[in-house]
Amino acid sequence: MRHLLTFLLLLIGGYAVAQETPLIPAHDPVMIRQNGTYYMFCTGQGIATWSSKDRKTWKKEQPVFAAPPAWAVKAIPSFKGHIWAPDVSVHNGVYYLFYSVSAFGKNTSCIGLATNKTLDPASPDYKWVDKGKVIQSVPGRDMWNAIDPNLVRDEKDTPWLVFGSFWSGMKLVQLRPDLTAPAQPEHWRTVAARPRDPKLTDSLPGDAAIEAPFIFKKNGYYYLFTSFDYCCRGPQSTYKMMVGRSKTVTGPYLDKAGTGLEQGGGTLVLEGDKNWFGVGHNSVYTFDNADYLVFHGYDAADRGRSKLRIEKLGWDSEGWPVVKP
Repeated sequence: MRHLLTFLLLLIGGYAVAQETPLIPAHDPVMIRQNGTYYMFCTGQGIATWSSKDRKTWKKEQPVFAAPPAWAVKAIPSFKGHIWAPDVSVHNGVYYLFYSVSAFGKNTSCIGLATNKTLDPASPDYKWVDKGKVIQSVPGRDMWNAIDPNLVRDEKDTPWLVFGSFWSGMKLVQLRPDLTAPAQPEHWRTVAARPRDPKLTDSLPGDAAIEAPFIFKKNGYYYLFTSFDYCCRGPQSTYKMMVGRSKTVTGPYLDKAGTGLEQGGGTLVLEGDKNWFGVGHNSVYTFDNADYLVFHGYDAADRGRSKLRIEKLGWDSEGWPVVKP
């Protein structure tokens, strides 16, 4: 009996430890910390939201939007409230959340913006205010796709938005100080792209599989991370993370071999293996003087379902990112 009790206690204890680091569902995760609590936003109905004290045990919170934004339903007729690829940041005490609405596989897309004074749902100041559309892509007009936004500020605190998926690649545009629209005149810069069949019309994404840009400043460089190949296919997912860097936010971004990312270049950061069919759509953060790669992977142990992954990020002798085991 004593051995049975010992076994049960070990079993319960092991279960408790396992539950401290759950493989929670997540797609396109971004993260930020406020007053000791981590908040994660992901693709999902109304924008999926989670909170954690330790980045291990996560609590599901209410989504950002209880109902689809009216402007987005009007702009994208097929949109039903499933919002993609958010991006979160804070500036002068205001939290900014960019997000994507789109028709799948089409460049009928918009990037919107919502703001909040706090991320704590228990605070009386907690209220998301939707600022509406920031950028829109239209078939027949734009050879780019307005999804996967990421905000970065340069050394002069000027805001820039990098975004894009497939088509002619990742675009960078300067924003107005309030972040609600591109600065005038609009000046789209291509900062990363892959070869695309020139015979394809802009109504088709083609096979130039690149998306999910994220820019991280480190040691005098701007590092542009992107994801190559295909997400969202379960066991057939082939996502992988690539990187290039530049001394200026506008580029050009070069890979380790000196090839420009706009010319199809990119240095591998992390790819799938026998445990994860594909890994990608990453963001990068510094918490307590350590850098972390936040991304999703398609779990081979769970039929290729998308799960949150967080890995420590180191830097080699030449300043290139390396995922620590």
